[in-house]
Amino acid sequence: MSGDRRLLFKAWAVIWDAVNHFNADDGWAMASHVALSALMALFPFLIFVAAFAGTLGEAGLADRVAQIVFATWPTEVAGPIAAEVHRVLVPIHGNLLTISAAVAAYLASNGVEAARTALNRAYRVVDRRSIIFRRVQSLVFVFVGTVVVLFIAALGVYAAAAPYLQAYAPAVAVAGVVITSLLVIVALAGAHLWLPAGRPHWTQLWPGIVGTLISWLVCGWVFAIYLKSFANYAATYAGLAGVVVAIFFLYVVSLLMIFGAEFNATLGRLREGRIG
Repeated sequence: MSGDRRLLFKAWAVIWDAVNHFNADDGWAMASHVALSALMALFPFLIFVAAFAGTLGEAGLADRVAQIVFATWPTEVAGPIAAEVHRVLVPIHGNLLTISAAVAAYLASNGVEAARTALNRAYRVVDRRSIIFRRVQSLVFVFVGTVVVLFIAALGVYAAAAPYLQAYAPAVAVAGVVITSLLVIVALAGAHLWLPAGRPHWTQLWPGIVGTLISWLVCGWVFAIYLKSFANYAATYAGLAGVVVAIFFLYVVSLLMIFGAEFNATLGRLREGRIG
């Protein structure tokens, strides 16, 4: 067999193995679980952000945080959900220590737990760590995410208000998109690094992470075209159309994230000589 054909055969064997393990690990069902959990965690997370910002005397930053969260979503998906988020956040003047903020943080951490379960399955590990440790770790993810997005939101507000930056408004806008994209990359890498009970060495995680990010970009573009040209969710789901579209988008994103982990696991089996 020639070198090119051998390489092609090995590439096909890796993809086929990843797909088979994705099916065996109930990847389709796990993606539904992650997507629904993520959507249910989104509002509590933003409520917790608003409460935290209120304790800093910057309650108005919550709306800016919502813009950052939805910046990487297709406009057709983010629009209806962002409008509902705005209506929820506007009347919030809570304190971080209120019971509602604590409940919101706990509910937001459920989205992290869903991602953990999916990654554990993809990497074929049994999580024997304490349930308390796992929940605390998820809450740390929520808290760190809150601090980071509030910091980025504050930078955005400062940049918009600074007179000497007005002449560089287009560059500032591009920088905002770049920073938001980097935030997504860091969040995805952090999920692969710290959530599962076991995974390949950190230097071997990048193929699945990079593949996931590229697939997200392509699928976001295709999804926007699909919504504009073919889909008519309003006729089917009426007032629930925005929520259904968001769940569908998050389902696709979850599929790609889980498959990225399966791809990393497959490359690990390839290095061990268990494939091809």
